[in-house]
Amino acid sequence: MKRLIASLAVCMSGVATAQTQGVSPTEILIGTAQDMSGPIASLSKPTVNGMQMRIDEINAAGGIHGRKLRLIVEDHGYDPKKAVLAAQKMVQQDKIFATVASIGTPTAIAAMPIYEEKNIPHLFPLSGARQMFEPAHRLKWSIFAPYFEQLRAATKYLVKQKGHKKVCTLYQDDDFGLEITRGGEAGLKDMGMAYVEKATFKRGATEFSSQIAKLRAAECDLIVMGTIVRETVGAIATARKLGWNPDFLGSNASHFDVIHRLGKAATNGYYASCTGNVPYADDDAKTVRDWFAAYKAKYGEDPSIMSVFGHQVVTTFANVAQKAGPNLTVDSLVSALETYKQAPDFFGADEIVFTKTNHLGTDRVRVCQIQNERWVPVSQYLIQ
Repeated sequence: MKRLIASLAVCMSGVATAQTQGVSPTEILIGTAQDMSGPIASLSKPTVNGMQMRIDEINAAGGIHGRKLRLIVEDHGYDPKKAVLAAQKMVQQDKIFATVASIGTPTAIAAMPIYEEKNIPHLFPLSGARQMFEPAHRLKWSIFAPYFEQLRAATKYLVKQKGHKKVCTLYQDDDFGLEITRGGEAGLKDMGMAYVEKATFKRGATEFSSQIAKLRAAECDLIVMGTIVRETVGAIATARKLGWNPDFLGSNASHFDVIHRLGKAATNGYYASCTGNVPYADDDAKTVRDWFAAYKAKYGEDPSIMSVFGHQVVTTFANVAQKAGPNLTVDSLVSALETYKQAPDFFGADEIVFTKTNHLGTDRVRVCQIQNERWVPVSQYLIQ
């Protein structure tokens, strides 16, 4: 009788697993929607490399309850319409179990209904928008502090540290830029202050003379930046050419080594909220130096902070899937997420804590600064 019951249990477990899309006795299939050909391809490519490198490490160590991880990468070119098509392909044709680390706010927002309709977990997107975890949904989970909270905390920190009196903002005129400038605005409001001046630009802009002239005329001493890479470098370079040197503060959407590689000395002094450390070959930590060397040996190029994010999201997914148990289903994964806690990693990330009602792993950030063409943390994690 005991043998019969045990056999039935095994059979039932096998049936449950077989009915879970993207999970077989030998593998777990996850997907990621990235910009491999568009304006932020320089961010997506190292992200995918970091993800794949971590997957290879996990698989070499035996996988997750004996299952190997396999990654499907779809290119959306940072186009919301293409992001919807990418989601449909991964869900309907590739039949992924979950989507992990998909990049971009507008692209993620456009694609999320596809995943929700098909009961596909939307995990740890590379976006600081609050829509990544709000409104609450059992399939939506984020590990990156939202842009709003990043700039709310970082703006208050800098104003208190440096005594800024005239804070202004320069931002991309879309949901991304608005979220950042509103975060800075909330931080100022907490201190009884408000922006002295605002300037905007359209996505893809390359000329910032009029915006910088407007902000300079207002005598701004700190500028909150709703920018990514090219716009960050272009705006700061324009100000420096005019001999104007206010402080500039951006989000982790501009906390990239490419900023100081492109902007050189002109970007020294630039601040950004940060959720991890940019890796360098001569990092103080041996674990980071060893990881840096292994990445470069594998891909023939230096890793970036996006490579770090790729490593982090796969690590978190693997940890949660391991916690979910050998009979991996969407329900067991969600149950594991609802009681999940992860310690800070060797890249300097904050701890991650999820509960049934809290699907944001952390809302804390630090402030980092470019010093001698190198990113350096200048604060501890800030409590809101």
